[in-house]
Amino acid sequence: MPVTSTGTSKVCYRKVVLSGIRPIMFDRYAGDNKTQLNVADRMYLRDGKIVLPSENIFSFLTATNTCSSPKRLLDKREYKDVCNAFQCFVDIQPSDVIHFTRNGSPIVFGEFDGEKDKKSGVYIDRRVARLDKGIPNPKVRPVLPLPWELSFEISLLKNNEVNEAQLHRMFEEGGIVIGFGTFRGRFGKFEITKWE
Repeated sequence: MPVTSTGTSKVCYRKVVLSGIRPIMFDRYAGDNKTQLNVADRMYLRDGKIVLPSENIFSFLTATNTCSSPKRLLDKREYKDVCNAFQCFVDIQPSDVIHFTRNGSPIVFGEFDGEKDKKSGVYIDRRVARLDKGIPNPKVRPVLPLPWELSFEISLLKNNEVNEAQLHRMFEEGGIVIGFGTFRGRFGKFEITKWE
């Protein structure tokens, strides 16, 4: 268990690999409700590679206004305290984006040829969601099929509110009940394949 001393506090660092057990669906928000993105722009891309913002993983651990792992797994009287503690004591590196990989290599997106990108395997999912009063809401979203992995480093500053076992549980159980991306719970499920 590598623990590094930083001044008077101690930080526990872990290298983490999460491996998808369900395809992951994307629906990146354009920044306002009027802008319509094309299907490829609904993914997170960096230099042609498919990525996930680190903040999305952080939100998975800390969100109190939307579904997060603590909100889903813990008692309603305690989850906010755990979310706030993770927000204070947890960091994720890299801090900007984390590359999706397949067999150790970044997943590169090419272009859609009809309903699929041959390079990455990303395909277009078309569904009709129903809003209040049965109003149809057509959804067109890209889906990254299996296999996929995310590798990053997580650090936990020693504290009296949350510990490594709780953090590990949020990923282990949250990866099954929530996952990442959109249409979570159905898509974006993962398991921990490395925590060291």
